[in-house]
Amino acid sequence: MSITYFENERIFKLDTPNTSYIMGIVDEENFLGHVYYGKRMEDYHVDYLMRTQEPPFVPSKNNRERCSFYDTFPFEYPTAGLGDYRESCLSIRTEGGHCGCSFSYVSHRILEGKPSLTGLPATFGDKDSCMTLEITGEDKHAGMRVKLYYTAFSDTDVITRSVKIENMGEKPFYLTKVFSACLDMDNQDFDMISLHGSWARERHIQRKTLGYGIQNVSSFRGESSHQDHPFLALVTKNTTQETGEVYAMNFVYSGNFRAQAEVSQFDGVRMSMGIHPENFCWKLMPGEEFQAPEVVLVYSDKGLDGMTTSFHHLYKNHLIRGEYKDKKRPILINNWEATYFDFTTEKLLAIAREASSLGIEMLVMDDGWFGKRSSDNCALGDWVVNEEKLPGGLKYLVDEVNKLGMKFGIWFEPEMISPDSDLYRSHPDWAIAIPGRVATESRQQYVLDLSRKEVVDYVYECVAGILRSANIEYVKWDMNRQLTDLGSYELPEDRQGELYHRYVLAVYELQDRLTKEFPHLLLENCSGGGARFDPGMLYFSPQIWCSDDTDAIERLEIQEGTALIYPLSTMGAHVSDCPNHTVGRVTPFETRGIVALAGTFGYELDVTKIPKEDRDMIPEQVAMYHKYNDLVRRGDYYRIASYSQNHKFDCWEIVSEDKGEALVTFVQVLNRANFKSRRIRLKGLDPRKQYRVEGTEECYSGEALMYAGMHISNPWGDFKAQLIHLYSV
Repeated sequence: MSITYFENERIFKLDTPNTSYIMGIVDEENFLGHVYYGKRMEDYHVDYLMRTQEPPFVPSKNNRERCSFYDTFPFEYPTAGLGDYRESCLSIRTEGGHCGCSFSYVSHRILEGKPSLTGLPATFGDKDSCMTLEITGEDKHAGMRVKLYYTAFSDTDVITRSVKIENMGEKPFYLTKVFSACLDMDNQDFDMISLHGSWARERHIQRKTLGYGIQNVSSFRGESSHQDHPFLALVTKNTTQETGEVYAMNFVYSGNFRAQAEVSQFDGVRMSMGIHPENFCWKLMPGEEFQAPEVVLVYSDKGLDGMTTSFHHLYKNHLIRGEYKDKKRPILINNWEATYFDFTTEKLLAIAREASSLGIEMLVMDDGWFGKRSSDNCALGDWVVNEEKLPGGLKYLVDEVNKLGMKFGIWFEPEMISPDSDLYRSHPDWAIAIPGRVATESRQQYVLDLSRKEVVDYVYECVAGILRSANIEYVKWDMNRQLTDLGSYELPEDRQGELYHRYVLAVYELQDRLTKEFPHLLLENCSGGGARFDPGMLYFSPQIWCSDDTDAIERLEIQEGTALIYPLSTMGAHVSDCPNHTVGRVTPFETRGIVALAGTFGYELDVTKIPKEDRDMIPEQVAMYHKYNDLVRRGDYYRIASYSQNHKFDCWEIVSEDKGEALVTFVQVLNRANFKSRRIRLKGLDPRKQYRVEGTEECYSGEALMYAGMHISNPWGDFKAQLIHLYSV
């Protein structure tokens, strides 16, 4: 890990263990150009890649073609309105209504470690693990200063980027677009990989050819969303799991985003990411600054496996924080699919007694415990315990659960308000709404206006007050609808365009306050399942509910797409009842447990009502979790086969850091007649070591398992899963 400035050549070079990132300053006007991002090089004399010695040349040599220069130069941080007709990263509007802006290098600093981002989640590191480059540029005409931040890490092949905009003038101006990162490259006949979905089928992998024009994925729903994900990768045509080049971006943000790639008329590619400009307009007063969120950049020349490893290592070591950063999570049982709204103290305790006897470690009480909440059409905002359902109150229930040796957790949806609630009747102006327009309901609820301090304080005290009242050790923080009717009764007319971003900042403030007051709390984020599964949320909670679809077969594609970027330890995964409540499929209880093992592992069912043969299997699954979770949580993840591609079977592998053991998961989706065993090739082992297959006398070398492969017998029946544990001897 190093950052170097070569003064004579005016070149910046950032190195991670296996990659280099190079930029250069050119011409009298100090344009900052992107030179190279790829496999690590010692040589930095590659500024010819900016093509400044080719027509149209730099403006000092050919000012009559300044517009052509702007439209072809590989800008490190492109701006709008002066002649670059590709998509910009920065656009402003002055009080006079003018929109052009520019970036000219002024100075730089090289810092040890990594500064935090005010009000925003971000990766972190000390002076031994990373260095940061701060480049300052100006637009003197606009009175604007722009600071670009780049951090290079020593233990993973990642460069992070963020941007800060400062008003150095005497008049306000309006930010209408602020992206956080850009890569200008030559087209290598790329494919584009993104993650798409919907409720209950989040983060399915999509790969398509990158063509001319702009191709993007985005959300302006107020959250990162079920439908698209703040991730984009450009890959060369030959890219597989193990081979080919990958350029990837992931946004450390939980609100509106746009991730896009544009192929220009000259076969250049501009890849960029940032806050979605739809309904975004931020008024920046003199002396004020705006901090944009962080983008994580990964380059891999070892295919998708290399990319995944870099993301996983970064997030495990430099994003997730707190007590549960690297700690085994308690096995929980959630009552939602067991009871829905129909529960009492005694019903919950009956589930807890049985669950405790089977080795389950935590009871989580989901929706329906507060106000007059007997269905999902009322009472959000009235965070008062319903003692008709819970006689004796919350503390009595929690104490009784604790007596069983179990922890207790609780569900909240703090950002929402029901029209039928005491809170809404008292404060109708606390809901986001356009004055005079009939508000749009979703799930018969509105969204609280978190741009208002009194609303944020009310929400926090509601949640914190409940947590102070009893020994609650886990919170599931939900968000079941997206934002519409963008209007705040508090913000002035010329700041209404700030509402989306202020809302996200307030969510971060709430969760930051919560984790500071309750440092031992296990926080799990959720949004109708996986609609806010992003790095921004992982900064506050070490795990996120992956999807409301808990069917083991549906989860194969969901968890594959999620694990493409995020560690298995972050994925909320449960064993649920059958027929599955979302898709009606019946799968073996054993398979449900094995698939959920590739996540946080828990249960979502009424353990007092399931078949005895399933219930009897729970102690075995509990023991399986305790045996393998350290490996699942800490090990390196490899994708062996993809059900989403072959439509037959799924297979993944986890290898310990010292390569001393590996766990292979194989799921046969549909059986076929007269079919032989399958051969799979493992990854990540030590070729010189010998590995024994647990429970057998079989012993193989690492190189044989990786290069020649091993056979997995064809199970009898559909939806069958098995674990293969190997350890070095």
